Amino acid sequence: MTYVPKGSAAEGPYALAVDPARAGWTYSSLRVVELPPGGLHSFATGESEWIVLPLTGGCTVHAEGEIIELLGRESVFSGASDFAYVPRDTHIQIASGVGGRFALAGAKCERRLPARYGPAPEVPVEHRGSGTCARQVRNFAAADAFACDRLIAVEVITPGGNWSSYPPHKHDEHRPGVEAELEEIYYFEIEGDSGFGYQRVFPSREGGTDVLAEVRSGDAVLVPDGWHGPSIAQPGHAMYYLNVMAGPGDEREWKICFHPDHTEGYR
Repeated sequence: MTYVPKGSAAEGPYALAVDPARAGWTYSSLRVVELPPGGLHSFATGESEWIVLPLTGGCTVHAEGEIIELLGRESVFSGASDFAYVPRDTHIQIASGVGGRFALAGAKCERRLPARYGPAPEVPVEHRGSGTCARQVRNFAAADAFACDRLIAVEVITPGGNWSSYPPHKHDEHRPGVEAELEEIYYFEIEGDSGFGYQRVFPSREGGTDVLAEVRSGDAVLVPDGWHGPSIAQPGHAMYYLNVMAGPGDEREWKICFHPDHTEGYR
């Protein structure tokens, strides 16, 4: 399972539920839960650490005796959101007075860190690339921005007509100081009801992942290995994606290798 169309991985209360067993890997998970006004959702974190990230709406997170109020946002295109980190081996309840849609990004881990709040104004926002490769990256849980044990998560906004995840890159080998081995999930939302985009993943080794998917809001693409990129936004329709990553390395880091055939002239 590499391309995950909206609804094809729904399970129970989740519009999307990707866990290691379903993905065929070890660490990375992503769930999307939609709550009506006054809605509640509870779950046990198990062996994974989790981040609760509002996609639309706000909520209150109860975990570890902490009450974390998330103001959230109107949509993923409105700007960065605040978020909540919740450790492994606990119970979490999410309550939303106004209703909304919430991403639950997870990673199987060993260390147990404290539950805590991530304020939206403290999210590092990076403007990466230029011209038709310009995009905005919200590094809310990047390796150097927010402490987790294994989980790495960022958001990317690609303007309509632009490319992102470019040049194509990979992170499927452990090469100290050069490349980190990371499983990755892309979750997409497209601005406008009829909007779509494209996601490419191609092999870095014989028999590796090879997919070109047309993606729409609610779709996901799993990247267990391979060169991935570009992510292509339809003209007139900005593309959002949430990247969730985790891997076996002793050090939590995002080290990638660019495809040598596609770096010339990149700015």
